[in-house]
Amino acid sequence: MKKIAVVILNWNGKKLLEEFLPSIVRFSPEATIYLADNASSDDSISFVKNTFSSIKIIQNTDNFGFAKGYNQAMRFVEEDYYALVNSDIEVTENWLAPILEIFENQPETAIIQPKILDYKNKEMFEYAGAGGGFIDKYGFPFCRGRIFQSLEKDNNQYNDEIDIFWASGACFFIRKEIFRKLNGFDEDFFAHQEEIDLCWRAFNLNYKVKYTGKSTVYHVGGATLKESSPHKTFLNFRNSLWMMLKNVPQRKLFQTMFVRLFLDGQAGIQFALHGKFPHLWAILKAHFYFYLLIFKFLNKRESNQYVNYYKINSIVYYHFIKKGKVFESNFNNSL
Repeated sequence: MKKIAVVILNWNGKKLLEEFLPSIVRFSPEATIYLADNASSDDSISFVKNTFSSIKIIQNTDNFGFAKGYNQAMRFVEEDYYALVNSDIEVTENWLAPILEIFENQPETAIIQPKILDYKNKEMFEYAGAGGGFIDKYGFPFCRGRIFQSLEKDNNQYNDEIDIFWASGACFFIRKEIFRKLNGFDEDFFAHQEEIDLCWRAFNLNYKVKYTGKSTVYHVGGATLKESSPHKTFLNFRNSLWMMLKNVPQRKLFQTMFVRLFLDGQAGIQFALHGKFPHLWAILKAHFYFYLLIFKFLNKRESNQYVNYYKINSIVYYHFIKKGKVFESNFNNSL
């Protein structure tokens, strides 16, 4: 049996599969490739069966979203390492070799992310993951190569291998044993930020998350849920609050959540001032669900909490007040 499985989650994505599966099949001889289908109503499955006979198909019984969709599918995948890959990812030659090298030689590394560039503009980093993810003390995720909407050009500045805080779900490598030990993604999230929550829980168990610039993929981004979608706004704000409630250390929890809720309110005001009322309602809805399930998520808290989880005090302050647009290695790391 091969050591690594490439698992592509699909829902009515035949056009994406037609475009992007060929590169995965061509450049992944080391892997067993799976299509995990979330009960598609198009002819995705028949297309894959007729075109790529080597791909194994796992059929979920419903559209479970990203989190539960992968959790259900991974029960049937027994390779040692998982590569969870979006259906809108183009891979490159030898993309798996650096990943396998890290897993084989660094047993403390549980999760890995490659360099993620923009498929539509291959000189630029892509929003979802870019050069490796970090998080500030108020739960706002950011990346090397991407801070909010500011994206960097790839000038080989992130061709290194470093420890990061979170790896993008667009192309997410994890050891099977760790995925199962952590019970996979939190299915309440449905989609968005469940990978950050999973990385945070891995950190709480003293595992490492790595980024390597020796492996490169290209991501379309927004192919399944557009950046301008109010539903995406809802998922991001709701899931971020849930994630913090689960993982922020006890002594910091009240203060951190209070400030974050205030900052969410400021974001809602900005949406309103710009006439983006559907996004304002999305934030209000996210807060409603946060309070509705607050006790459920408090009960999900683990006994061990990773204290120094952030790279910067406030990415909001750095970006919107100081006008910082580029990742800096000397971000303020004080408590």
